[in-house]
Amino acid sequence: MKTMQIYAFDMNCVGHINHGLWTHPRDQSMRYTDLDYWTDLAMTAERGKLDGLFLADIVGVYDVYKKSPAPVIETGAQIPVNDPLIPISAMAHVTKHLGFGVTVNTTYEQPFLLARRMSTLDHLTKGRIGWNIVTGYLDSAARSMGLERQPEHDARYDAAEDYLQVLYKLWEGSWDDDAVLRDKAGRMFADPSKVRAVKHDGSYYKMEGIHLSEPSPQRTPLLFQAGASARGQDFAGKHAECVFIASATPQAARPIVDGLRRKAVEFGRGGDALRILNLLTVVVGRTEKEAQDKLEDYRRHASIKASLAHYSSSIGIDLSTYGLDEPIGQLTTNANQSALAVITGQAAKPVTVRQITEQMVLGSRIRPVIGSPEQIADHLQRWIDDAGIDGFNLARTVAPESLRDFVDLVIPVLQERGLFKADYAEGPLRQKLFGSENGRLPASHPAAAFRFRNA
Repeated sequence: MKTMQIYAFDMNCVGHINHGLWTHPRDQSMRYTDLDYWTDLAMTAERGKLDGLFLADIVGVYDVYKKSPAPVIETGAQIPVNDPLIPISAMAHVTKHLGFGVTVNTTYEQPFLLARRMSTLDHLTKGRIGWNIVTGYLDSAARSMGLERQPEHDARYDAAEDYLQVLYKLWEGSWDDDAVLRDKAGRMFADPSKVRAVKHDGSYYKMEGIHLSEPSPQRTPLLFQAGASARGQDFAGKHAECVFIASATPQAARPIVDGLRRKAVEFGRGGDALRILNLLTVVVGRTEKEAQDKLEDYRRHASIKASLAHYSSSIGIDLSTYGLDEPIGQLTTNANQSALAVITGQAAKPVTVRQITEQMVLGSRIRPVIGSPEQIADHLQRWIDDAGIDGFNLARTVAPESLRDFVDLVIPVLQERGLFKADYAEGPLRQKLFGSENGRLPASHPAAAFRFRNA
């Protein structure tokens, strides 16, 4: 029987996906600036044997709705937002097996420095770090970084291809596995003949230099990706190991899942090279009634304003300019193509703002799954069977209550049914998830082409 992978999905801010719930009396997400908040969260996730804790990020603000950032500033919708990499070392210190995924935007980060930061985290976590590769979709981020607007959608992916070549050369080719000697008697820390500068002369990036970090347990961190556009799926099929999607139903997810696996096969990697995880919000109680009561309690705190502001920036359309029952036209924007397609190209008929808000039960466009532990387990199993996915990315509601509820109530049922692991495997993150030797990328991955080989 196939066992699923499960990640806790979070962000270094007050309001992440389900907006407004920070106002709930039991919610503690206003402690996001407190390191103890993050270490406690990590220990809870590891107690539940979750595969990882995944931290999203943006480097701009949502300012499309009402042409102002005021709605999201007022409601705490992913602003203020702190750096997602900083808490990871502390969370790794209080855990032994939990993996960590972190979002870093290729458009605004120099690859040479990112290579060192990710190698450092791979060392400090003992090989438990993953990188979510994003190219961005906010013009506000571009303006903050000195540009008039962000590059065009497909051009951002073209640049990311070039970016990854730089990283692969640094991570995989600059140092030999046996370059570091640590020879005190011989007074030689590393053998210079086994360390080399790498050179890159691409369309977007040019560099020449030695990777500043010695080889880390995984060398290249586990690679996550979340693009569901046609260009994003090509990119995922070539590079990603774990792919996040956000489909509303298993039936909607299935074509995306099958398409991603076909892409991986086209790139010579095989369909089993990907672990595909769907975004899910869960509200669980010891009984169905308790879960429904909890939902009603939560939804009184949800913010539709924040959710509309978030969604407007995601799709690049100011939804405040539409009447409640006015159809949203078949528009093209330079924002999140897959999010826009859901209400335009993929929609059977024109979608209205009223229909969008009706989906926003807990302050997001992701309708929650509600029920007893057994009902939640049934629902997750149907997703695995019907969509062909490998697991889930669990969005928080009331924090950290929602994660504790899932760990204490749902995980035991999944384990009893053989749907979730009873304990962690040993080794680095990639080895835990794929069984790969020494936690390194397989030869079928494009990064392997950049490993140094003596002539």
